[in-house]
Amino acid sequence: MKLRAFILSLWGLWDPFYYFCSHLRLLDPNDRKNNVFRVKLVRYKGHPVVLKDGTMVRKNDLLVKIHLHNVRLLKDMVNINSEFRKGLFIYKKIKDALPTLAHYVHKHDRADEIKGIIGISMLHQGSERLGFEIHGIYSRFYRWFKTLAQYPIHLLASDHPYHARHRAHPKYLFMSKATLISRYYIHLDQRAISNTMDGL
Repeated sequence: MKLRAFILSLWGLWDPFYYFCSHLRLLDPNDRKNNVFRVKLVRYKGHPVVLKDGTMVRKNDLLVKIHLHNVRLLKDMVNINSEFRKGLFIYKKIKDALPTLAHYVHKHDRADEIKGIIGISMLHQGSERLGFEIHGIYSRFYRWFKTLAQYPIHLLASDHPYHARHRAHPKYLFMSKATLISRYYIHLDQRAISNTMDGL
């Protein structure tokens, strides 16, 4: 536990530099505590993918790439000992952040060009219930590179690192813009109305 806390402290020092160099941006700088996504626009470089709603994602299509703010999530989970409870915690954090992401995409200056959102994660269990579609990474080199990059995160998040090392594989997580907006942008409006009513 002490070693994990020490590693997270070092990571916390490194994270601002990584954030600056990676050209990521926070969805809502005024809500750093609750928003777990950091994003940037990317050109897709993988194999063509057809999503369930008919959206086709081809090479060089514009996507919003999502990155979980892993060091903050791991710090928040440091006192959670159950793998199941950790999974629920991450699931809820992502679900709560998706309306803000939908608002960001819908209001973006290049919204008409954006095909959807994409992420790469080993922690993809349960993501389909949120509207994501899971697809494999065809490039062996890129899959190996992402595995190498994400294993430290996965091992720090697991209470059983040895077993986690053998079962984890990074996957693409896609969601079309239409699905994102239809599922979560309306919810954002409803949440704003609800918050207003609560304040009356």
